Amino acid sequence: MNKIIGIFILSIFLFSCSSNLDFNQVNDLKLEPVIISNLATFDVPANQFVINGAEQSVFFDTETFDVFRDTFFNTSLVKTDLYFEIDNTINRAYTIDMYFLNGSNSNLYTVSFNIPAYTGVENLVTQTEIFENAKLDVLKKTRKIAFKVTMLPGPALTESSPGSLKLRSSATVYLVVQ
Repeated sequence: MNKIIGIFILSIFLFSCSSNLDFNQVNDLKLEPVIISNLATFDVPANQFVINGAEQSVFFDTETFDVFRDTFFNTSLVKTDLYFEIDNTINRAYTIDMYFLNGSNSNLYTVSFNIPAYTGVENLVTQTEIFENAKLDVLKKTRKIAFKVTMLPGPALTESSPGSLKLRSSATVYLVVQ
């Protein structure tokens, strides 16, 4: 009796309803992932603006930025939001210029920040740059990012001056994969 019931159950599974599968549906697949990543960061203590007792009013640094060399990433990218947060706890005002450079070190795009001097209350400057359409094409040509930090006139800094200038940034990347 157990064998007959087993054969009956097995035959139900073998003769169950099925339909034709349409594997061409994969051609209609459209993925739209969103990726959030850190972009750049620095934390410069006030005493690093003083070298051998003399204030240094301009600092310059360049970082390689070659994420767009990947063909898949480059063709799938439809929009990028760059978010910047700068916290100044030094009693001096600053300007920060961020240059997007191509492979020949020519400037393609500039983002500028005016950072007020610290006065004892939170001094957070935020800014979002949105890259899409023609502006996104400029970002895709970027191979380096250069930072120029300029200290503006104000009270003298010494090697024991408190505070720091901090930059944190992130990128939100929107892709379409078909």
